[in-house]
Amino acid sequence: MFELSVITDEVSQDFERVVEVGAEYGVTALEPRSVWDKPPQELTDEECRRVKQIADDAGMEICCIAAPFLKCDIGDEQQYETHLQYLRRFCEMAHMWDCQIIRGFTFWKTGPASNVWQQLIDSFEEPLAICEQENVYLGIENEASTHIATAREAVRLYEAIDHPRLRAIWDPANEVFAEEGELPFPDAWQRMKPWVIHVHIKDAVRDPDAAEGARCVPVGDGGYIDYPGQFQALLDMDYQGACSLETHWRPDTELDSDLLNQPGGAAFSAGAETASRICLEKIGNILADLGVEL
Repeated sequence: MFELSVITDEVSQDFERVVEVGAEYGVTALEPRSVWDKPPQELTDEECRRVKQIADDAGMEICCIAAPFLKCDIGDEQQYETHLQYLRRFCEMAHMWDCQIIRGFTFWKTGPASNVWQQLIDSFEEPLAICEQENVYLGIENEASTHIATAREAVRLYEAIDHPRLRAIWDPANEVFAEEGELPFPDAWQRMKPWVIHVHIKDAVRDPDAAEGARCVPVGDGGYIDYPGQFQALLDMDYQGACSLETHWRPDTELDSDLLNQPGGAAFSAGAETASRICLEKIGNILADLGVEL
């Protein structure tokens, strides 16, 4: 059985509050993104130890670092070196948190991935060497704002790099936001399944009036992503990792493009607890219908 997790700033910037809310809904793992109004790369050792102690006291584990690694401009050597330093810091944090998964991306999109294909492949050589040395995994998330937007493109990249430390973070809603995205389940899922190390949960519908061509909705309300089928598939394959709620929906407002693409901080977390409570309740109901009690 997989663990239910939540990306922390989808509840609050207050880490203790995240734990309190999560405990009400059977959450047993946590995925830190921005904490106490700081992105993960800015957390001090003391703050990292505090995160670990709060999680330990609640009987929860840190399952993944929701890092912004390689959300930067491809070909900009200064930005690339900065992100390599971030990665080294994330590795230190992973060791402090007994966590092995660090999230990464594929640079800001400037056009078709084919235009920078070899550059993309080459850019992962040093990060993966670091991951191998540090005994962590780089979980790449395909996202519409980055060069690798869809499961189809992601699998092609994984196969081309073919490194044991490179794995996939699967988020069905990212197919909805991607212009060339497929039906998330079962079509895109079947492509990604062999590579998946971690899962994000959010729901979305295509909307031509939305800034990104799609918008997020409460989990299960979209009607396009088959979440009962997706959860059952994870149960059937005996997936033992975590499924982290990444709500990205707010009851009273729509997050703008900047916050969607670079989430974090107090502005992002405004209204988040109410939204995530609604989604956690809906996830619990879907799982209960499948015979799973949290």
